Amino acid sequence: MASFHVMAGPDATVARPAIRRIGLSDVRDALARGVEDFRAKPSHYVFLSLIYPICGVVLVTWSSGADMLPLIFPLVAGFALLGPFFALGLYEISRRRERGMDASWRHALAVRHSPALPSILAVGAMLMVLFVAWLVFAQMLYTSIFGPEPPQSLALFLASVFGSENGLLLMLAGNAIGFCFALVVLATTVIAFPLLLDRDVGAVAAIETSLRATLVNPVPIACWGLIVAALLVVGTIPLFVGLAVIMPILGHATWHLYRKIVVDERV
Repeated sequence: MASFHVMAGPDATVARPAIRRIGLSDVRDALARGVEDFRAKPSHYVFLSLIYPICGVVLVTWSSGADMLPLIFPLVAGFALLGPFFALGLYEISRRRERGMDASWRHALAVRHSPALPSILAVGAMLMVLFVAWLVFAQMLYTSIFGPEPPQSLALFLASVFGSENGLLLMLAGNAIGFCFALVVLATTVIAFPLLLDRDVGAVAAIETSLRATLVNPVPIACWGLIVAALLVVGTIPLFVGLAVIMPILGHATWHLYRKIVVDERV
């Protein structure tokens, strides 16, 4: 049963798992292992991951009104900030496969019984705060450039964004701000959720371990972030359908990246 110990593990101490240095070959191998996990039972994983394209379509539909048009791209791009949390079930499936256990899709829901659930929810809440902050910054940026009046139509909105100097400024500044948010999420959660599923170390230790992993392996982690970003862009075409394949592969690969970076001191 999950107990409420977010700041530290169940023994009230803050763990500091040992970190390995990895290379780009390890990143490639983690991605290949993610593909292997996906190919094991792809129908199960596609079914599980339909939530990603569905959520993407819902976000675009919800924001398609004139008042919300400026938030379409921030919503779609910012949705990726929540990806590490929504991939929890995929980490669990890879964990079970690694241990030779039954890894059918229903076990993705077993994370609700994890003893680290409070810590997992705490880190997930941090991601939600970052997501909301990103939307607020995006709206403030649009207002500062185009003024408080909402666009009159989708056609006029697209024309103003892609056909004016202000639109170019919006895209450059918006992508710069989005990059900063993505960098924070990558550094703080690249292995935090797999670590919490594997060991109940507490939210603080999980985030701190992710930060140390990023500092120790800046180039491989940066390349991993670029791979994730590129595949997510591909997955959104068309209508987010590709995310049903891309997300499970990335989720499984993240588990294997965690196993390469964090030393298993229990062996």
